[in-house]
Amino acid sequence: MKSVAIFRFTRTEEPGYFATFLDARSIPWKLIRIDEGETVPDSAAPFSGICLMGGTISVNDPLPWIGKILALIRQAVAARVPVIGHCLGGQLMSRALGGEVIRNPVQEIGWGTARIDPGDEAKRWFGPVADESGSVPVFQWHGETFSIPPGATRLLTSRFCANQMFALGPHLAMQCHVEMTEAMIGTWCEHWENETRGLASLPDSVETPDEIRRRIPDRLPALRRLADQLYSVWIRGLA
Repeated sequence: MKSVAIFRFTRTEEPGYFATFLDARSIPWKLIRIDEGETVPDSAAPFSGICLMGGTISVNDPLPWIGKILALIRQAVAARVPVIGHCLGGQLMSRALGGEVIRNPVQEIGWGTARIDPGDEAKRWFGPVADESGSVPVFQWHGETFSIPPGATRLLTSRFCANQMFALGPHLAMQCHVEMTEAMIGTWCEHWENETRGLASLPDSVETPDEIRRRIPDRLPALRRLADQLYSVWIRGLA
């Protein structure tokens, strides 16, 4: 089987549980470290799927590799090579497919819930993981948001960010993070002050590091079940 290409854009935003999920199913993967200067492949053909992680930069930054990533996404979608994006990765997917990335009304940091949009596409992706309220647990760490590109279906929305997830055939883009591990959460919390610097007061959408860490035992297992569900649907499309 061909490898899944996993693109890392920031050292602290590792593949996390996504890589663990692939390893448990003997699905090979290759890490492409954009943050260390590795180049974007010219073609998606050598890979069974494309995975895009998060990052501290913006899709709108004038970085030389962004155009190449957007072109690779479009090529993969045209060839039905499944693409999955986490946060920045989801924003790259939206931009590549005709959407836009703008500043979210508020920053979102920490644990939260998001509401599943009704419809057959949402049922296909979420299966049995939604609770009776039609909501799922999510982890957030972002200040920008994407629009839903033409032809895609919104799957998830939240109080503070209208567009949390969309699907287009076998492709899945997320604004939220489902790939989190306890170690990743701890590392990100170390950068919390940098992320919130300049805020006069904390909005309801931002949790403190103490709040985030305290909720790990309760929230992380539920997030893991959501990741298992979404990733299980996504890998069905792998070549």
